[in-house]
Amino acid sequence: MNLPSETSPAYQAIVAAPGFALGIRCDADEITAIEFLEAQPEVAAKTPLAGEAVRQLRAYLADPGFTFGLSLKPAGTNFQRRVWQEIAAIPTGRTDTYGELAKRLKNAPRAVGQACGANPYPLVVPCHRIVAAGGGLGGFNRQGGGFLLDVKRWLLRHEGIPLDAPTR
Repeated sequence: MNLPSETSPAYQAIVAAPGFALGIRCDADEITAIEFLEAQPEVAAKTPLAGEAVRQLRAYLADPGFTFGLSLKPAGTNFQRRVWQEIAAIPTGRTDTYGELAKRLKNAPRAVGQACGANPYPLVVPCHRIVAAGGGLGGFNRQGGGFLLDVKRWLLRHEGIPLDAPTR
């Protein structure tokens, strides 16, 4: 879970969601991070781009088929970007496994899991759609349990994915 600290910049907006919140960080032109937070009140957007991010995140929360169109600041290693590109191609209502994604990328499932955990743009890059073999949830956002797995369960249900769903 990513909580703001004394040394981290404030969020430019916080969006309330069922059982959690989303902190939005951005500069004038690009989203720099979207972070899962414990449930808390919303914070109004401080910039036009943050306002657009709030609008789009709310649209997804209302309709899981919503297609994002946010400008995201380039981030991550070449391998992480390849993983995120594969994840972004998974349609709403579908999942894939760490192992299958690793096979396509000719790498190890653990490396795919680490790249998923480093994703700075959850929901926009839907890493919650990557699950463990056999229908298990695996980890989420570098956490093996607790609050963030509850968020992953909610997101999968929101998209109509039974928790024991087969992959795409």
